[in-house]
Amino acid sequence: MIRKAWWKSRTLWINALVLLLVTVEQQLGVLRELLPVNLYALAAVALPVVNMLLRVITTMPLGKRDSEFIR
Repeated sequence: MIRKAWWKSRTLWINALVLLLVTVEQQLGVLRELLPVNLYALAAVALPVVNMLLRVITTMPLGKRDSEFIR
């Protein structure tokens, strides 16, 4: 079975980006004045929806590296 390298996963990248943004916002508080909604509430609602959509379009399991699993 061919597997995709973990760093090619859109799901992992989206989750890492959201984690980074929420962490930066928690420490700096710079987005609170710019966003009309609570960032944490938005992330809590949007992230599961995005994860479900990405799961639906996922076609390959993750592996360590592409070449390691291609025969």
